[in-house]
Amino acid sequence: MTEWTGATEKTADPRSGGSNGSKMPWTVTALLLLLIVMIGVQIAPNLSAWGKRLVGGPEAAVPRAVSARGDLASDEKSTIALYEQSRETVVHITTLTDRPTGPFGGNFQEVPTGTGSGFMWDDRGHVVTNYHVIKGANGAEVTLHDQRSFRATLVGAAPDMDLAVLRIDAPLEAIHPILIGTSNDLKVGQKVYAIGNPFGLDQTLTTGIISALGREIESAGQAKIRDVIQTDAAINPGNSGGPLLDSAGRLIGVNTAIASPSGVSSGIGFAIPVDDVNRVVPQLISDGKSSRPVLGVSLINPALVRNLQIAGLAVGGVNAGSGAEKAGLRPAFTDRRGRRILGDVIVKVDGKPTKTVDDLYHILKNRKSGEVIEVIVLREEQEIVMPVALSSSSGF
Repeated sequence: MTEWTGATEKTADPRSGGSNGSKMPWTVTALLLLLIVMIGVQIAPNLSAWGKRLVGGPEAAVPRAVSARGDLASDEKSTIALYEQSRETVVHITTLTDRPTGPFGGNFQEVPTGTGSGFMWDDRGHVVTNYHVIKGANGAEVTLHDQRSFRATLVGAAPDMDLAVLRIDAPLEAIHPILIGTSNDLKVGQKVYAIGNPFGLDQTLTTGIISALGREIESAGQAKIRDVIQTDAAINPGNSGGPLLDSAGRLIGVNTAIASPSGVSSGIGFAIPVDDVNRVVPQLISDGKSSRPVLGVSLINPALVRNLQIAGLAVGGVNAGSGAEKAGLRPAFTDRRGRRILGDVIVKVDGKPTKTVDDLYHILKNRKSGEVIEVIVLREEQEIVMPVALSSSSGF
């Protein structure tokens, strides 16, 4: 018998029943083993029979009868019809960027760097998407629903509205312009449908409702976009630029952003309203940029006049030949002593207060060049009403 010190291990006595030093006659051990064998022989047939019952036997090895489905529900039919009607207008956009190749970076290779969604605007091959989808790219490729791909050219962009227009040279039979709706008559609770390419999975349909109206988000150009549509239809990375549709399959918004700490859908998505899209896109197609009617003034930075407790926008300059100049608006000026003297302060435009630059932008964006609009200015503590003819230019 061998004995180790430390962690104690003992070699078993062949006449004992184990290694713990307890004595068990070998006859008792033999009887126990015989008992275990007899129990196993008794149980084995029962286990075999149970197994056969579980499998079911050869007579049950046939497919189950199919239950009658019946007709689809009416709302299912409507959703299917809407998808079939609209899917052909939705495209998959892949952005391309030049990357240096070789050990010294002398050559460049065009590589895919991002994906997004878009939709066909007209029968001339114009495609609408978000500006942030194509921002910073050297090129883009547009893939249609039938997997045909076309190189795209950039027609125009409006960073402040997060909109861009591309153009593809596709055959006429491949072009399916989207139906255009309106957004000024939308109601919270009405059904909406989003089609896009979340995570690169093209032609994906999600459904939901309008959760809220009149939301405000920041564009890719750091400007505020107002009257944005909020929806709980799932919108994920890759959906950007795709259409938000009403139950008639009409475009009511362009899916743009999500509110999510994880970066994926949390039931709060945002879409640029179609009324803004329908105003901006034609400008991008014709001019390559978005313009809006303006008063013809430049404004003093609100931070510089904040201490004066002015509830309005201080006019810093008046453009020559503008409607503001013709109406007689006065800019700030420097007197003989070199002191900066405040000019007119715009307090209302078209009957709406103008406490911030965004207020004025929002008022003017839906107007047209040539319209005459009522402007109320504060001059030497007196309010003066002035009719101003709007013109198209930069600034305000």
